[in-house]
Amino acid sequence: MRFTKPDWVIHREQATKSEQNPKPLSIFSVHVHPDGSRIATGGLDAKVRIWSTKPILNESAEVSGRPPKSLSTLSMHTGPVLAVRWAFSGRWLASGSDDTIVMIWDLDPSAKGKLWGSDEVNVEGWKPLKRLPGHESDVTDLAWAPGDRYLASVGLDSRVLIWCGFTLERLQVLDLHRGFVKGVCWDPVGEFLATASDDRSVKIWRTSDWGLEAEVEKPFEASPGTFFRRLRYAMLQFGIKLLTVRSWSPDGAHITASNATNNQGFVFIAAVIARNSWTSEISLVGHENTVEVSCYNPHIFVRNTSQPVVTSNICSVVALGGDDRSVSVWQTKSARPLIVAKDVFERQILDLSWSQDGLALYAVSSDGTMGVFHFDPEEMEGICPLSAQKEYLKKFGYEPPPLRAGFSHQEPPAAVSDVKVETPARANSVGQLSNGVNTLIAKRNTKKRVPLVGTMSAPPQPSKIQPPVTTTSRLNPPSISAGITSYSFDDPTDSNKMPLDRLVPGSSPRSPTISSWNRNTRHPSDQFPGNEDIEMFDAHSDMSVQINSLNDEETFSTRGKRKISDLIDDGRPVKARTLGGDQGRRERPVVREIVSGSNAGQNFAQSSNSVLLPTPPLLNFITAKVDGAQDVLECLNKVDDGLHELTFRTGAMQQTQWLDFLPSPAIGVTVTKKFCAAAMQDGCINVYSPTGRRMMPTMTLGSVCAYLCSSYDFLMALTSSGTLHVWNVKKGRALCAATSINPIVGPNAEVISASVSQNGAPVIHVSSGYAYSYDPELLTWVKLSDKWWAGGSSVWQGRSRTGTVNANRGVVATIENTISEQTGPDDGANRERPNWWEAALTLGHLETRLQAAKVLESSTEYKQALLVYAKRIAEDGFRGKAEELVKELFGPLYWRPGRDDSWTPLLLGFHKRELLREVLSIFAKSKTLTKMALDWQDMLKKAAIDE
Repeated sequence: MRFTKPDWVIHREQATKSEQNPKPLSIFSVHVHPDGSRIATGGLDAKVRIWSTKPILNESAEVSGRPPKSLSTLSMHTGPVLAVRWAFSGRWLASGSDDTIVMIWDLDPSAKGKLWGSDEVNVEGWKPLKRLPGHESDVTDLAWAPGDRYLASVGLDSRVLIWCGFTLERLQVLDLHRGFVKGVCWDPVGEFLATASDDRSVKIWRTSDWGLEAEVEKPFEASPGTFFRRLRYAMLQFGIKLLTVRSWSPDGAHITASNATNNQGFVFIAAVIARNSWTSEISLVGHENTVEVSCYNPHIFVRNTSQPVVTSNICSVVALGGDDRSVSVWQTKSARPLIVAKDVFERQILDLSWSQDGLALYAVSSDGTMGVFHFDPEEMEGICPLSAQKEYLKKFGYEPPPLRAGFSHQEPPAAVSDVKVETPARANSVGQLSNGVNTLIAKRNTKKRVPLVGTMSAPPQPSKIQPPVTTTSRLNPPSISAGITSYSFDDPTDSNKMPLDRLVPGSSPRSPTISSWNRNTRHPSDQFPGNEDIEMFDAHSDMSVQINSLNDEETFSTRGKRKISDLIDDGRPVKARTLGGDQGRRERPVVREIVSGSNAGQNFAQSSNSVLLPTPPLLNFITAKVDGAQDVLECLNKVDDGLHELTFRTGAMQQTQWLDFLPSPAIGVTVTKKFCAAAMQDGCINVYSPTGRRMMPTMTLGSVCAYLCSSYDFLMALTSSGTLHVWNVKKGRALCAATSINPIVGPNAEVISASVSQNGAPVIHVSSGYAYSYDPELLTWVKLSDKWWAGGSSVWQGRSRTGTVNANRGVVATIENTISEQTGPDDGANRERPNWWEAALTLGHLETRLQAAKVLESSTEYKQALLVYAKRIAEDGFRGKAEELVKELFGPLYWRPGRDDSWTPLLLGFHKRELLREVLSIFAKSKTLTKMALDWQDMLKKAAIDE
């Protein structure tokens, strides 16, 4: 292996006359062209730059300057370029930027020449083909689907946009993530799309109907969070943590996701997610800080070159880059990485990309440099041609929907550019790659061709491509052995370490450390059975392990693992069996009330001093649907024979995933993406996982459930005796002790509605015009809002103008809207009021809204209310309130992390001093608070320098 770090691959600020050598700027993204002749990089200078690879890999070409090193600079973006991705055809280049735009670039020989406003010269012409607006914030990642069928883009607006790969029209918006989306990759088969978000989840989407197939959260529960201002500043100053998925393994079996942790967040890992089960039992352990990016080699590898390409004989190669400034390369048949490169970069690794021949790995860093790891074919033993991979993927049995008639990719008969960019010559068992650049042509028919010019101002106007919903068989069980869960590297005492001496000539005394390990070792599970996520190997033990080996039948059978007969690859996908899966879709019965009888169960006797809530009627059929999905939980109560059937159905075809029979009829059901729950007439509640496994013991409440509701991981029950229960189902524990609602209801007030928020806080509306929640820290009921504020507050929202509730409104705004609907208009709106009435009620209302947003953890509404509150204080010149608010947000003058725990710098995910900056900018515009604001702004600047 050879390592090189070309100093001329650089993004830099425009040099002034007094500054001849401006410092390099961060390079956020790199991607290798399919023919290997060029790479594209995106950086902090808001430019896309295209470089020739031959001068990088060939020293003589670098010295001679043939071909030119820099081929083109593309400068249409107005913000840092965060992602660049070549289409599989090689003709188009997609770039995503901090300016919220996705840009598609097309090769144009006539666009060569001097770059306007610069001394740079483009020896290769690229023009903007299409500008794709749609994101509302930074575009963080892009991915082309196999065959360029689709382009997926993700961003900080928490959305995933799907574009047609031919017409470039927007086809779909996927918006189920609850945080910044920062990674996206396509299944090489074409069946699934994976996205990763700051909500600490990886979501798997079906391409057949764009529905949610699965959600993976376990490896990321304790992952480092992200402190985000703008990416350009956060990346440089605060070292943000990215949960990304950049690459799906070429055999279609695994995804490797970054920013995962083990051991309650103390061990940094990359999580390997298995297809079909969508679980992560494998961890790549060894990086000393967060793993920022992962990237699979595009080729599959065979363990034994004399054996056929079947599941038991293949493996993959994946590269990882981390905040610890190191790059590691792993082969999944070994417990140790092939190489670990340390101190190669001065700052964290931001992106990785393999060449199409699988022998060169490109890495870029926030220090503004790029390094290349160049492997010899012998070091990548067992590499298979791409044709073998294509043939292997047929085993999944997935056929993508047919393309619209007339759409095709064509290769031009001659080179499209008169600039000769040579592909580095090397011995390659994969086969010869074309040096030409493929042309991507969108066609209606064989006679008429759609021109790709300018920004495609007049493209054909076909209807959107809507693939039919299809059902496909699932795959064999994951090929990775469940008994092997984590791998480690970087042991300085390892006797098998073989440092390579071919490093960068003339390196500094702090030279890069690149190490390699012997791979011919024995299976570690003989000594360490089980699924503990720990570093399992001591310094002198043999480390090689075939992760997905299926040859050791004895090991599998004697330890209770899966039998070898269940994993034999016969070329046919095995459909997963589900409990009750043979049942067809049930016709919805006529819903009717069941009169309580001998077999219907009975309500519990209530004490005379209890608050009695009406119990829902007992129906023969009740359902609950998952928000944003087609999954449904149903219960069919059959009082005559006592067979009360609970069924969970998923997808458009309403396939039965599991069923259960209840000992008592269900009076209420609720379901989220995380769990299902059923409340029975005998006062008990059953809680199930999405696969039908009981997640908690059957809970007996003592009386019938009057309200049963859920949100994310939280389940709330309000019984007919007036007792409130709230549980965190994921953690299997109650958020608070069973609490009576006596304090909030009485003779003249009754419960109108009850729900639970995303953070588990109960929200109960009563007929007297109040909304309450229970605060477990204060051990009391607190008012979230009430009709009192409607009589004088100038910021009372109430009912929306359209008469309907906006789905995008926050939870606090929705509560106020509900109160307005219940109480109607204020009868005393025109009544004469005392002085300061409006000011007092407006400030009191805003302060109540701030506290409600805290209780419900509604961060967006908290910030909105805070800024409105600051503006009102500034307008009225209330200096005392202003100073108190400033001191609360600034905290102790000499606060340092770890010294003073009485003050916390974070509030609902915001840094308090960042909020203070915005508050002070409002105060600075006030006639009476300007000097105070300027003084505190100076204090903030000094505090930032001290930190």
